[in-house]
Amino acid sequence: MDGAQSARGICGAVDHVLDRGDRREPIFQDDADRRRFLETLSEVCRRTGWRVQADVLMTNYDPFLLETPEASLVAGMRWFQTT
Repeated sequence: MDGAQSARGICGAVDHVLDRGDRREPIFQDDADRRRFLETLSEVCRRTGWRVQADVLMTNYDPFLLETPEASLVAGMRWFQTT
């Protein structure tokens, strides 16, 4: 991988990131949930400089391919998953 490594991640990394429901339970109940998820993902991208390269919203699983120009994966995911 290219980029400078730090204690908080790798600058310029491309990561496969996912959210999954417990016991394969749904993480989205309806389209409104999906919209809120995408709005929150957009906000964390603005805050961190992340670039989403691919995303698939499924009922109980959301994998996405994420580019992190700065070493911000840990801090960004902490904010994203607690917002």
